[in-house]
Amino acid sequence: MSTTVADHILRRLREWGVEQVFGYPGDGINGLLAAWGRAEDQPRFIQSRHEEMSAFQAVGYAKFSGRLGVCAATSGPGAIHLLNGLYDAKLDHVPVLAIVGQTHRSAMGGSYQQEVDLHTLFKDVASDFVETVTVPEQLPNVLDRAIRTAYARRAPTAVIIPGDVQELEYSAPTHEFKMVPSSLGGSAWTTVPSTESVERAAEILNAGDKVAILIGQGAAGARAEVARIAELLGAGVAKALLGKDALSDELPYVTGSIGLLGTRPSYELMRDCDTLLTIGSSFPYSQFLPEFGKARAVQIDIDPHMVGMRYPYEVNLIGDAKATLERLIPLIDPERGRDWFDEVCAGVARWREVTARRAELSADPINPELVAHALDPLLPDNAIISSDSGSAANWYARHITMRDGMRGSLSGTLATMGCGVPYAIGAKFAHPDRPAIALVGDGAMQMNGMAELITAAKYKDRWEDPRLVVAVWNNHDLNQVTWELRAMGGEPSFLPSQELPDVQYAAFARSLGLTGIRVEKPEDVEAGWRAALAADGPAVVEFLTDPAVPPIPPHATWEQMEATAASVLKGDADRASMVKQGFKAKVQEFLPGNREKGKREKGKGGK
Repeated sequence: MSTTVADHILRRLREWGVEQVFGYPGDGINGLLAAWGRAEDQPRFIQSRHEEMSAFQAVGYAKFSGRLGVCAATSGPGAIHLLNGLYDAKLDHVPVLAIVGQTHRSAMGGSYQQEVDLHTLFKDVASDFVETVTVPEQLPNVLDRAIRTAYARRAPTAVIIPGDVQELEYSAPTHEFKMVPSSLGGSAWTTVPSTESVERAAEILNAGDKVAILIGQGAAGARAEVARIAELLGAGVAKALLGKDALSDELPYVTGSIGLLGTRPSYELMRDCDTLLTIGSSFPYSQFLPEFGKARAVQIDIDPHMVGMRYPYEVNLIGDAKATLERLIPLIDPERGRDWFDEVCAGVARWREVTARRAELSADPINPELVAHALDPLLPDNAIISSDSGSAANWYARHITMRDGMRGSLSGTLATMGCGVPYAIGAKFAHPDRPAIALVGDGAMQMNGMAELITAAKYKDRWEDPRLVVAVWNNHDLNQVTWELRAMGGEPSFLPSQELPDVQYAAFARSLGLTGIRVEKPEDVEAGWRAALAADGPAVVEFLTDPAVPPIPPHATWEQMEATAASVLKGDADRASMVKQGFKAKVQEFLPGNREKGKREKGKGGK
């Protein structure tokens, strides 16, 4: 039997080590689907409920494995549906390859059914590499370059293959004019900055008395080195949300997340430091960084085009975080006072006490902070956690203690809704021997999560560890936007846009043969988590939570964090009044960028 172009695509993917492709069928990829049948489903075709979910699953797989995520879709609407997930990969710097069908070459330009200008469609999201294969000899170079580029640029790439080309007999490029041969693989490589620039960075860091470190996902491969330089500098370490799993939260000087969803200690660390070291992060919210001119700063990043654009750094070290820190650490002077370090550690300890007390406050019916806080000590050491966008991300950021060996992620830069469940499914295919937990609001669950429970039910028998727990904060409200309306705009919630229909998520899970648990009382929260984590397959645990609990921003004082929550939660009448007034008076003073208030507060001993 002759080998078709489609056969060669699957063979080449196998040679690159691709083990599964997340996709949805359609006649635009019929040639590929037939080849999958001949290849006995190698690499495995993982069928989602929607092409957007295929892309998200590929992103989740890539994030949690460090390997290429691959998704496939038919022409026209299938290709269009991939876009949101591919943009998530682009903005979070994740290697993903999209293989997309196209109408037959003979019909192109004829306004044929499902004919879309796919080059125009993908030219931004796959700006690093997008190409259409029009003859068999073109295929190896295009496919190999797409994969190499995805890895090298940490970006999505796209290969478009017309339906008739998929079914052509494959012939390799020959040794002649205008033929482009190709080869597999590439060696490991490391980028390091110049010795002179490392020495300049060390001078700046050694001159600082109050050093702050900010890390992102780019620091994940340098855990030991980040910890070592933090200890030498007596520095606190704050984390961008994409870097939440880059360093253990159990270290006493790790202040946790930074930004509007961040912690009070991280806010104080940036407010009061005189020196900043940023490692592997392009955290965009400069209002949460030190005031311009107050701190000297050094940045380490492997990507030259991502440095120097968030803060006036004096030295930008272009290099791999681990290799760069290995060169920088021997130049750091360890002889320095420990007052700043002790102050940072004390702030972290106090924050943990405050979050625990906030989680214990009564609510109607369940405090949403309690849900995440109760999960934290129950998490297995090898757990993989995905968080959806929305108010659930607040509780993920503030209550989940990331320990060594645990992984976690969310849609960091695109902040798209609906990624939590498909991320967890992608994680299960990346690590079938580890438990995955998705933290999801009811809005995101209704948007995408419920359909992907069907995918989880379909593939649950393929996972060595069958645990995939989906936790739903069921508050009948698009809560993050509601609080933005109240706090940022001083407006009450606009119910026609914010109110969600009541859905029985646990019952829906049970209808699919999965475990479904509904928790309606705070005293049952821990038991609900334990039951879900002990299930012998995918489980949905649904918590009925109070939408009136505010995600207080980190620049609120310690006293405000506790007093505001107590005032909001003390009774139904007060809660109704507070919601009606839009919570404006309570939260308006906490808005980002209010540096003068921070200074006054510091002077009053409000730390």
